[in-house]
Amino acid sequence: MILVDNGSTDDSLALAKQFAASCPDIDTRIISEPTPGQVHALAAGLRFVTSPFVAIGDADTIYPPDYLASADAVFAANWQVVAVFAHDSAGAPHSWRERLARQLRDALLIGLARGQTHAGGYGHLFRSDALRAAGGYAPDHWPYVLKDHELVNRVARQGRFGRAPQLWCLPSNRRADRSEVRWTLAERILYHSTPFAAKNWFFYHFLAPRLAVRGLKDIVLRQCSWVSATNQLSGS
Repeated sequence: MILVDNGSTDDSLALAKQFAASCPDIDTRIISEPTPGQVHALAAGLRFVTSPFVAIGDADTIYPPDYLASADAVFAANWQVVAVFAHDSAGAPHSWRERLARQLRDALLIGLARGQTHAGGYGHLFRSDALRAAGGYAPDHWPYVLKDHELVNRVARQGRFGRAPQLWCLPSNRRADRSEVRWTLAERILYHSTPFAAKNWFFYHFLAPRLAVRGLKDIVLRQCSWVSATNQLSGS
């Protein structure tokens, strides 16, 4: 397990060290990446990966106990599979209706929309060699938000994507309003409708200039909008 401290200002680093000390059976490496921005933290962490597979995880995302085993089974079944994406349970991991709807949606996207991801970076699992061959997370190449989608576009050129109906995760809903850190509805529709052969045009000639004009560099993800909202509700 590789834990990256990206300039945290709370007790995260102390808790990480406490976890590492309390779980000696888990080979844990804690590294520091002082340059702010999740893309810098991810790029730093990947430099220490030595295993054949790598799972990207966020500290505020819940993963079921069989998460890695489920993904491993998909990779083992087909050597051409270079990436597996978990289903984003969106706050209802125990709702079978929502889980089924998500599974059907994700199966449709993987089957019809090559080079696209239906999950955020917190639910991405890769073959390490394919991820490196694609360039990995590259702050100089793509310094904007939606870096997980841009990365998947590059990884798709290394092989096929796989899926597992039972592979899910539960990301935090702390950022209820993501309007400041995401693409517009029109941009998202165009992303899904652009054929794979034109995906490079979509990202590097269409989307990148638009995100740059709106100032949507990866660093905006560090803005804690939920903190100010909580303070307003509490009157502090």
